[in-house]
Amino acid sequence: MTHKKKVWIDLVNSPHVMFFRPIIKELEKRDYSVIITARDCPQICGLADQFNLRYKCIGHHFGKSNISKVTGMLIRALQLARFGLSEKPDLALSHGSREQLLLASVLGIPSALITDYEYSKFLPIKLSWMIVPEVIPEGAVKKHSKGVLKYPGIKEDVYVADFEPDSRILRDLGINGDGLMVTIRPPATEAHYHSSKSEELFEAVIDFLGRTPNLRTVLLPRNERQETLVRKTWPRQCNNGKIIIPDHVVDGLNLICHSDLVISGGGTMNREAAALGVPVYSIFRGKIGAVDQYLANSGRLVLLESPEDVCTRIILNKSRRSRRIKHASRVALHRIVYHITKIIE
Repeated sequence: MTHKKKVWIDLVNSPHVMFFRPIIKELEKRDYSVIITARDCPQICGLADQFNLRYKCIGHHFGKSNISKVTGMLIRALQLARFGLSEKPDLALSHGSREQLLLASVLGIPSALITDYEYSKFLPIKLSWMIVPEVIPEGAVKKHSKGVLKYPGIKEDVYVADFEPDSRILRDLGINGDGLMVTIRPPATEAHYHSSKSEELFEAVIDFLGRTPNLRTVLLPRNERQETLVRKTWPRQCNNGKIIIPDHVVDGLNLICHSDLVISGGGTMNREAAALGVPVYSIFRGKIGAVDQYLANSGRLVLLESPEDVCTRIILNKSRRSRRIKHASRVALHRIVYHITKIIE
């Protein structure tokens, strides 16, 4: 009997669920075995359950400080070790799992890191392979890897190509479609690339939208701490329904599609909106990566730089949703899967 080559995917952030779904499907079509681990987080595991992914939940986020991050990475790498040793994968694959990359290096498992932000803090180890968008200069990442492979477009093209909107999401959130609807994602305050300027912009955005009549904001906090802070800082808007914080895991792509505009302090939601043709504004103030700069230069993303920009550059218009779903090309998906199979073989 021919041995099926085995790909191990580790999910460490909620957008990874959407990103890897079509990749998993394509790999299984090509008769590869795919095994999945996921960091213990309601947003990751909730989405994985929603899309019927079979996974093993291992480890959790350990906090914001550098000491906590390093300690947490080492602990989770050890927790993953039993899984890696028992499954004996032919390739360890992720979109930024440091724990998996560290363990793969120790155990001698070939690894492939897919990334779309060249300013991420990479481990002081030589990675097997990196797969990045074509707009990222090879010199920005080459020193971290034995080989760099590229794909066209942006990573969000991989899963937007199969996206089908479902308008029931508005009813579930208690929104009748009248007035404006804005989706907001706060800055990733626990990320290594976080800048306090992003928080200043976030506060300016909430205050600006709070003064705008006939507008409702759907806010997607990254954790319970952020939700508590928002409810404490803007209690009136939260209590009167001006700010809606969903009490369950929401399909972010579907929410974006039904929004009139999106404002986010993180990269993925901004790029998802750009891929769907939804007006989007970034309050991210870390180092601007090549992908976001490419989207800004092409007019698909507006980079807000100051609280003044919030009032002068954000355009509050009812968006024409009917123009949106122009299914993206599947070229990005097929190129990434091609690279993965070539690495394995």
